[in-house]
Amino acid sequence: MREKITGIRESLRRKGYRLTPQREAVIKILLENPNQHLAAEDIYAMVRRTHPEIGMATVYRTLDLLSSEKIINQLNFEEGYSRYELESQTHHHHLVCLKCGKIREFSDNLLEKVEEEIALKYNFEIVGHLLKFYGYCSSCASNRKPK
Repeated sequence: MREKITGIRESLRRKGYRLTPQREAVIKILLENPNQHLAAEDIYAMVRRTHPEIGMATVYRTLDLLSSEKIINQLNFEEGYSRYELESQTHHHHLVCLKCGKIREFSDNLLEKVEEEIALKYNFEIVGHLLKFYGYCSSCASNRKPK
């Protein structure tokens, strides 16, 4: 974790920002909870355990800065609020349970092939994509009553 924080500190420094204790606390929460896709309120509650002086506005400003600098990803799962995850070196997609809200990540090379075909067919330079599948996780699917 220390190497990751050092890398983020250097990245921010090169762009004219400092890694303040508050910013580091937010980053540590995201590092300690990989694949959790935390909301700002979740991050705030977790950060307050070790930094009771931090305010919600500071968390929001930190998340905005880290997102704009591509250190974290701001995700929208149509819930009315954003969720956050650290920027990943591996491209992945999400499965979102409509009942419990659990979010699971997955990777599939098939999607990259489709992207290449679309780019060629439409003469379009694709620089990224985001894919989310909505449905029911195995626990919620087994508890659903047939229609």
